[in-house]
Amino acid sequence: MAAESPALPPRPLRWLFLDLNSYFASVEQQLQPELRGRPVIVAPIDSDTTVAIAASIEAKRYGISTGTPVWEAKRLCRDLIVTPARHRRYVEFHDAIVAEIWRHIPVTHVCSIDEVACRLLDNENDREQAVALARRIKAGIRANVGECLRSSVGIASNRLLAKLASDIEKPDGLTVFEAAELPQRLFGFKLRDIAGIGPRMEKRLAVQGVNDIAELCARRPRDAGSAWGGTDGDRLWYLLHGVDLPSKPTQSRTIGHSHVLSPSRRGLEPTRLTARRLALKAASRLRRKGYRSRLLILHGKFEDDKSNWRASVKLSATQDSFVVLSALDGLFPRLAAAGAARTGGFRLRMVGVTLAEIEPVAGEQASLFAMLDPDDPLARETRGLALSRAMDRMNERFGRNAVTVGPLGGGRIDRVGTKIAFGRIPELDEFHE
Repeated sequence: MAAESPALPPRPLRWLFLDLNSYFASVEQQLQPELRGRPVIVAPIDSDTTVAIAASIEAKRYGISTGTPVWEAKRLCRDLIVTPARHRRYVEFHDAIVAEIWRHIPVTHVCSIDEVACRLLDNENDREQAVALARRIKAGIRANVGECLRSSVGIASNRLLAKLASDIEKPDGLTVFEAAELPQRLFGFKLRDIAGIGPRMEKRLAVQGVNDIAELCARRPRDAGSAWGGTDGDRLWYLLHGVDLPSKPTQSRTIGHSHVLSPSRRGLEPTRLTARRLALKAASRLRRKGYRSRLLILHGKFEDDKSNWRASVKLSATQDSFVVLSALDGLFPRLAAAGAARTGGFRLRMVGVTLAEIEPVAGEQASLFAMLDPDDPLARETRGLALSRAMDRMNERFGRNAVTVGPLGGGRIDRVGTKIAFGRIPELDEFHE
């Protein structure tokens, strides 16, 4: 339904969004000068059976991108170089880049390992001043962090539009969306280019007669909200017209890790050992952040099924590794039974452990239960938590797995390291957990 747009408030340039180009691959080119100017992909391991998790600017010219199987990438480019991922180094460079940006402007949001959003002040939102600031930031990163680290910057009146602007020109771009150009400047984008619009939402909008951004913007705000199926459609309409709305608050409610098992380690016992290792990592993070959990979730995905298998158990509010492992042991027979019932037997492709219903530990005092009989359950829990914390300190000092809860042996186990996940940047402390 076409309608006259409502009156909009002033929409000055308020956001600068910086997107590092081919970040993991660019870091590798910075660390390995012999890779500069050459087609490079970063992969979990140097194996044709895995996929690229990053592609250099040169590799992208051959049609290689994140998610391209390594065997296919090698077919597309005979001169391709595959280098294994080094997640700790990517976090170290990320921290250095954020520190460099802070030299020029406060960082408002760290959106991902390679994306940062900064709110412009009143004396920075003139177009000429904002563009000059963006160029200083880009030059500062190249000069003080690494010459291979190029970035694309978008400047607009709100964060969503600044992000879209940063996608216009890659690599090393700089694009400004001003209020007078909106929303027409956005009509070249697809609905799927907007965060929050996936395949299902795209189909829902199509049923409502919205097939592109132009048709969404042509509606009245409340009609856009109706097509979306809630208040977010109304919100999206205003964002696409350049209005800077407050961000919705978010809160971490889970701490967990998952791991894709190598093809030769997808049986019951390697899965169990991997799950224990993931549980220990999650419990260590829980303590470091000052939380405790009331729910343990074990989940996985079998080779012959795209859906997730899942089971959970309630916990007494805890951050004790021994309590978590005991609860995990109670869940594992259910996973074993589910796998044994499948054609071909137990073949689990992915396993994950999540600690949910987390809450901060506040006002903790020394436990009175430590004075009980050593075999009393409350006394055992007190000792277990003290031992868990002691293990944290030992691993921080001497390296990951310097001290752990056995058994990690009794059969081969996949190496479970800390990795950068979509939407979450691990802290450097996690690399010793």
